[in-house]
Amino acid sequence: MKKEELIVFKSAEELANKFAGQLISWVENNSGKDFHLAISGGKTPDLLFSVLAAKYPESDLWQNVHFWWVDERMVPPNHQESNFGVVQKLLFSHISIPEENIHRIKGENNPEGEASSYSTQIQENLPYANGWPVFDLILLGMGDDGHTASIFPDQVELLESEQICAVATHPTSAQKRVTLTGRVINNAAKVCFLVTGENKAERILEICSNQEKANFLPAAHILPTSKILYWYVDEAAAKSP
Repeated sequence: MKKEELIVFKSAEELANKFAGQLISWVENNSGKDFHLAISGGKTPDLLFSVLAAKYPESDLWQNVHFWWVDERMVPPNHQESNFGVVQKLLFSHISIPEENIHRIKGENNPEGEASSYSTQIQENLPYANGWPVFDLILLGMGDDGHTASIFPDQVELLESEQICAVATHPTSAQKRVTLTGRVINNAAKVCFLVTGENKAERILEICSNQEKANFLPAAHILPTSKILYWYVDEAAAKSP
């Protein structure tokens, strides 16, 4: 990670507020064209969704934003662990957005079948470059084990998968998930990590300054071909452990 890619905020709340404005600016600058945004779950994105709902509930820009998911747990949409369900509650229920702009991963379906179906939806709706679909922006988080999307340290082969979407298995719970693969993520026009909390500080330090350890962290392998990569972190995540 280059230092200029690391943007540090005092708190998770400040990060969410500043990033919300940046996101809206990127959509505005897209000249009214469809803006394909892939989002992740987690506490920091949840803060972002709440800020967007509070600050931009009446924005016409939602007509142009297409929401996709980086990954999803294989649970029904009304389940408390559903990434879609959280965004529905925090954001979609507060804004005016066409139903056809929301492209959820159907966690209630068979994992392998849904990975294939979601791949087809992406193929049919997104522009292509370098032989892969191009999202305008992919928002990622990072676990304290260095995983991102649902690409865990014991499943790094998903970074180089030839599939658009794949089935991943959580290493401790064995829960099945559908996730975008590394090549799709790295083909996005922009990629932004949103990472907060002191439990992430050691991994951030390794990605910044310890290549040997970083090689084992999936998040460290997110290096977009566009070279537009940002890490938005709070002070707790940025400090040395």
